[in-house]
Amino acid sequence: MGVFQGNMGTAPNQSVFTGDIGSVTRLATSAPFARYLTEEIFQRSAFVRSGIMQLDSRLNNITGVRVELPFFAPLDYTEEQVQSNATWGTNGAGFYTTQQTTAASQFATITTRGAAFAADDLSQVQTGEDALANIRSQLATDMNRKMTGKLVSQLTGLVGPGGPLAATNALDVSATTGSGDANFLSANTVTQAKYLLGERAASVTTIAVHPTVAAGLEVTGMLTFSANAAGAGETLVLGGGGIGISNTQIGQFAGLRVVVDEQLPVRGASGEDQQFVCYLFGSGVVRTGSQFPLLIETERNILSLQDTFAVTYNNCMHILGTSWNANFDNPTNAQLADDTNWVLAYEEPRLVPLVELTVNSPFGGVVV
Repeated sequence: MGVFQGNMGTAPNQSVFTGDIGSVTRLATSAPFARYLTEEIFQRSAFVRSGIMQLDSRLNNITGVRVELPFFAPLDYTEEQVQSNATWGTNGAGFYTTQQTTAASQFATITTRGAAFAADDLSQVQTGEDALANIRSQLATDMNRKMTGKLVSQLTGLVGPGGPLAATNALDVSATTGSGDANFLSANTVTQAKYLLGERAASVTTIAVHPTVAAGLEVTGMLTFSANAAGAGETLVLGGGGIGISNTQIGQFAGLRVVVDEQLPVRGASGEDQQFVCYLFGSGVVRTGSQFPLLIETERNILSLQDTFAVTYNNCMHILGTSWNANFDNPTNAQLADDTNWVLAYEEPRLVPLVELTVNSPFGGVVV
């Protein structure tokens, strides 16, 4: 294998670790440094770890660039009337006409992504820190966050404005200006969204919301119900005293598990009230698998005195009942969010346990 003839910290590569410190004087006067504190990755991606996404063995260890998943169409046979004569049945000849079920295919695209990192020996001597070890310690969390971003892009393409599910599986109760109670996430709006699926409303088990929307739910949970002074028979009203609960986090709302993630879309034109996109999911509606396991490779570049490592990962993320319809694969997040790249595989969209609900929040601001 040939040696990379250059420094991993020169353009177009990332800067070396010591160069990030930004002050030669600080290096000269402050070393040895106190131990570095690692800034925690803020978005922890509970969205992905909630059970919404499930491993599907059919998507593992496969070849090619996209996966074909055949499925049977729902059975809707023609009922025939039986009589005691020689002319009954749809054929008019006194016997059943045999019928058959039908099948179709849905397609999932495969993505392969990764990143590489480098640090030189001198940076470790000068700072007393192993930058690559720090990267490795945060890698799983940040990959999880990147996976969330990919899934949100795919949801935008499928059920966002213009997507193949937008006309049937999406409800927008938000206002562009002057939003109020009717525009916020509530038992009423959640129930209304669930029943876009008709009798299959019970298939929805989880709702994913932006933290600003979750804040509104948290306040609602701390309000008390009280009666007017007239006493019995009066309407119960909300009071602001709170109920003194020890845990304010919202784990359940309107019968659904709540997942909070900051990567959910916030829509609206400049000057409009923020419009927060929530998603209602059925358990396991998102299936995932990979062609090969996570690959981490390390290498020593003796000419630049640098250690490098690269991480490469492969993933297929498929929402049952939908199909990738572009003439290319391995898409970017922007391409996943493009509604023209998706079609509905199922004839009945309500069979897809996925609903988009767009709301405002009492804590929302104005789009800049």
